[in-house]
Amino acid sequence: MITKKNFSLKNYNSFRIDVKAKEFIEINSKKELIKLNELLKNEKILFLGGGSNVLFTKDYDGTVIYLNIKGINIEKENFDFSVVKANAGVNWSDFIKFCLDNNLGGVENLSLIPGNVGSAPVQNIGAYGVELKDVFLSCEVFNSDDFSLKDFSLSDCKFEYRNSIFKKRKNLIILSVRLKLKNNNHNINTSYGGINEELKKLNINNPTIKDISKVVCNIRRRKLPDPDQIGNAGSFFKNPIISKEKLNWIEKHHRDVPSYKIDQDYFKIPAAWLIEAAGLKGKKFGKFGIHKSQPLVLVNYGGAKGEDIYKLSLSIKQIIKKIFKIELETEVNII
Repeated sequence: MITKKNFSLKNYNSFRIDVKAKEFIEINSKKELIKLNELLKNEKILFLGGGSNVLFTKDYDGTVIYLNIKGINIEKENFDFSVVKANAGVNWSDFIKFCLDNNLGGVENLSLIPGNVGSAPVQNIGAYGVELKDVFLSCEVFNSDDFSLKDFSLSDCKFEYRNSIFKKRKNLIILSVRLKLKNNNHNINTSYGGINEELKKLNINNPTIKDISKVVCNIRRRKLPDPDQIGNAGSFFKNPIISKEKLNWIEKHHRDVPSYKIDQDYFKIPAAWLIEAAGLKGKKFGKFGIHKSQPLVLVNYGGAKGEDIYKLSLSIKQIIKKIFKIELETEVNII
């Protein structure tokens, strides 16, 4: 356990916002966490993992607990499947590498998503036709209200599009995740158009999970800024789901609007398209702005304040509502 006072969180959030925590404690085991929470029972506490989905708008006047519990192991395996357990502090890209090295299929489309394993269920992370819930078995959860430990099943987590019970109940802290991954006969998912195009460029006809991971990484690197180079938290807004009537209304004014059918009555449209169609793509406001290649990403070019980026997000939401009559939902947690 490592404790520091008045500690900068700049290197603990992917926006690289330089705010301070009144107290910062690094936790490396479940025992440390349980012991610590008994001591901090009445304190103001924020649990922090990879910091890839948070925007700090001010200093945190309380204790930040940084979960740095590491470790990955295969708990069960047979010819078809393996159950893999990964602790919350494992970097997600390191976890993907472990899966690829062990020929475990199911998460290759989720390659290069920033953050740690512990934050993956919170967002029900998804990309290129795959969501975490597709391979999820359970997760071990620490309840900071009563210091209890419990396994949450797939149904317990109440997964939705970029949402889960963990977004609503901040007292539930994920300590580890169990996934069911395929050992053989991998169900390669190339449903996202960009993957097939990239495979053709590389003359790959029968892709492996490593090929899919490589292609996804190539696409993401072209489209998205590296948080280590430019501060950002990836997609700032969710892709809205709208009614068929609303889509028809938009199509009258914008024939090129892309849409993806959810069911008979509802369609998903890209928030990035809305922001670009509103003329906001690439807009820069001094030290912060909207990324030049991916309008869904708000960026800190260096030295920006979290409050400025937050106000920019509110402005974008207001403009999209005025033009398209659509309420954008924020994907990033604002603190």
